Amino acid sequence: MARTKNPAVRSMLIDRAAQLLRERQPVTLRGLVAGTTVSTMAVYTYFDGMDGLWRAVRQEGFTRLAARLAQVPVTEDPVHDLAALGSAYLANAMANPDLYRVMFDAGFALEDAGAADATLERLVRAADSARSIGRFEADIDPLDLATQSWTIGHGLAGLVATGPLPPAALSYGISLLTALFVGAGDDPQRCARSVASGWRVS
Repeated sequence: MARTKNPAVRSMLIDRAAQLLRERQPVTLRGLVAGTTVSTMAVYTYFDGMDGLWRAVRQEGFTRLAARLAQVPVTEDPVHDLAALGSAYLANAMANPDLYRVMFDAGFALEDAGAADATLERLVRAADSARSIGRFEADIDPLDLATQSWTIGHGLAGLVATGPLPPAALSYGISLLTALFVGAGDDPQRCARSVASGWRVS
């Protein structure tokens, strides 16, 4: 008869892996359970081994990102919303830099492969709304524009949250997004106001 799994143990192991990453320590079976009441077998019981644990840790990164993006309200200004989503993306990366690294490690599949798509879909919807109210040209592809917007955020996150640039470089997102959205057809002054109001990365 299979033993009932305790969700708290599963969460503890994921948190422990993130802690070891944060402390720049090797993520080993013994390291994961050190100081806990569970044995190394728990990694196999809950994740079928280390690969499964890495999939779960990667999934946790997207879970936290989804929760952060869910806090961004939809307003009557979708260009503002696009900037706000980009800002939330970066805030999540800054708060969880080690999980952020694992999120995009394609060597391990996600438990929920649709998680990354759902993240991008938030941006696509905002871009489509901006197009529908005439802020962007009618022939703009919302998916293409959302992907370009995400590329800007991902580049800044990689260079600041997990790379060599100081946090002050996050302010570059305002000019980069403004240039992107003006190129898509938005009025320069109106666009600058919308992006600046949505971009809140501390």
